[in-house]
Amino acid sequence: TLQTLVAQTGTIITMLHDDAAARDVYTGPTGVCAAEVTGKLFIEMSTLRPSTIRQLHADVQAAGASMVEAPVSGTVAPARDGKLVALVGGDEADLRRADPVLNALTKRIVHAGPAGQGALLKLVVNLPLAAYWHCLGEALALGQAGGLDRRLIVETIAESSAALAVLRLKIPSIMGQSGEVAFDVASMRKDLLAIIETSAALGTNTSAASAALDAYNCAISAGLGAEDAVAVTRTAGYASTPSADDHCKD
Repeated sequence: TLQTLVAQTGTIITMLHDDAAARDVYTGPTGVCAAEVTGKLFIEMSTLRPSTIRQLHADVQAAGASMVEAPVSGTVAPARDGKLVALVGGDEADLRRADPVLNALTKRIVHAGPAGQGALLKLVVNLPLAAYWHCLGEALALGQAGGLDRRLIVETIAESSAALAVLRLKIPSIMGQSGEVAFDVASMRKDLLAIIETSAALGTNTSAASAALDAYNCAISAGLGAEDAVAVTRTAGYASTPSADDHCKD
């Protein structure tokens, strides 16, 4: 059980899919906070809403333990090479305890502030990435509608100042070839929902995130949810048009 595992170590790392899973693991009926966790350190590495992290942090402290949040920037390849960036939120003393573990897993630790700020920074980082793939999809749709070749468009963008650093590596996926999934469409949609909800709570404008969400919804409707997030480029240019349903069926 989770509680048995927690009893066997002083430092516990969790990396879960979403807020509901994290709440269940920490505060569910058989969650870790129901165990004897006094003095233990939890390093929570999921991408969650700041509000969820703040509540989990309070719950862990109430149980007598400590928590550092450390969602990461980077996907599969940087993880293999130990080049992830940890976006940390929590108390300085707890961060010092977590340093040996995080230094082994990442190339850099960014202390964003108290609990919840690491989660907020992760959403901030993911927003332009989500919007970029959506915008690239619109650019491809525009060019193809006017008769330009899809590969010609993406190769030209890759050589321009409009290129994301990872764009050239993603060209095969953009062209529809199968390959390793670094971060899937469904997970990006999950993060966009968290971004929009957090933005609403803070009173900021996320019109770009909302437009991107339409495109990711469309991609999921097309059966692309498990594919790399760049698959959104195959539907993004059509997600808000009268013919969107045709393209969403891909």
